[in-house]
Amino acid sequence: MAKKQAAVADIRHYDVILAPHITEKATLLSENNAVVFKVAGDATKPEIKAAVEALFGVSVKGVNTIVQKGKVKRWKGKPYQRSDFKKAIVTLAEGQSIDVTSTI
Repeated sequence: MAKKQAAVADIRHYDVILAPHITEKATLLSENNAVVFKVAGDATKPEIKAAVEALFGVSVKGVNTIVQKGKVKRWKGKPYQRSDFKKAIVTLAEGQSIDVTSTI
């Protein structure tokens, strides 16, 4: 029974971490042992920490979250709104690193 519960938790880890968020600022944060991920909107900091530790095999020092509001854009003259999304800045322990260019 314990194996079945562990398998469900592993699937949830993939639901929490959606994708790496690669921007210039995120690249600058990598100098300070931090990685930025797009995460599920309902994900909590402990869930994000557990998912990163389980998926990448690293130890996490801290997690900060940000909800980025969607911008109003125009397409063919008509305005529309991009979706909001949640980002997590995950600070890793000293000596730990994650290569976001490789696949999981």
